[in-house]
Amino acid sequence: MMRPYNKKFLLGCALMMLLSACSSTKKIQYESLDEEVTAIKEEGGVYKVGNTYTALGQRYTPREDYNYSETGMASWYGSDFHNKRTANGEIYNMHAITAAHRTLPLPSIVRVTNLENGKSIIARVNDRGPYVKNRIIDLSQKGAELLGYKMQGTARVKVEIMAKESKALKEAMLAANNKSKSTNKAVQYGAATKKAEPVKTAAATPQPTQNTAPQASGTYFVQVGAFSDLSKAQEMAASMQRFGNVSIDEAYLNPNGVYRVRLGAYQSRNEALQILDQVLDYGHADVTIIEG
Repeated sequence: MMRPYNKKFLLGCALMMLLSACSSTKKIQYESLDEEVTAIKEEGGVYKVGNTYTALGQRYTPREDYNYSETGMASWYGSDFHNKRTANGEIYNMHAITAAHRTLPLPSIVRVTNLENGKSIIARVNDRGPYVKNRIIDLSQKGAELLGYKMQGTARVKVEIMAKESKALKEAMLAANNKSKSTNKAVQYGAATKKAEPVKTAAATPQPTQNTAPQASGTYFVQVGAFSDLSKAQEMAASMQRFGNVSIDEAYLNPNGVYRVRLGAYQSRNEALQILDQVLDYGHADVTIIEG
């Protein structure tokens, strides 16, 4: 005999299926500003600045700052938050070009430039975060893909609020007819707006390969990862070249072997500690000093 289900349960299931379908197929680009605002409001999105709040022991005060410009580290978030509510009530879509910021108005428009490769995009801020050390913005998965740092996880970026567009969006969000008196022009999210010069780093070292020997003398190394898959170790090594000499060492800690990605070698532990601090500031936490 089939198990009976009550009407509330069936209705809840139907709503969850509808929510998932809508968020995965909703428009990402819009014909006009009022069309975008209508879509935001239909999802439950509102305009808000918010009160002072505390996250991970740190206090933040959201405010309208139309001169905002900051340089720091960006990270991204994806499937774990897909279809969930953002801080202003919208439904997060990892395929849309959106972002989380700790204090900017929700929603607002920002230009984000990857200082490591010069790529630049426009994104709509509709969520709060990130709260990890030295991170100033979390982009959606799509945003990280467009800026070219999805695989490495983080990148050094410049974030600038687009004052005119953000003010028009605010005005339309607060208007009963979803229109702004200043403009009804749609923002082209993801469009490259300028080409920046990538940040200059130390001279590139040759692409590391299996069993590459350290390129500097010394006894201390900074290990930034250990992988059973050589291709993943090579990806990590490529992203770590900005810090200097990098090598991949194969260790037979198990029958299949482990590929350890290391920076160095360094003459002293203090020298290795300086590199370790730089890697931590970059946003990579799985790091340790080894001697050998």
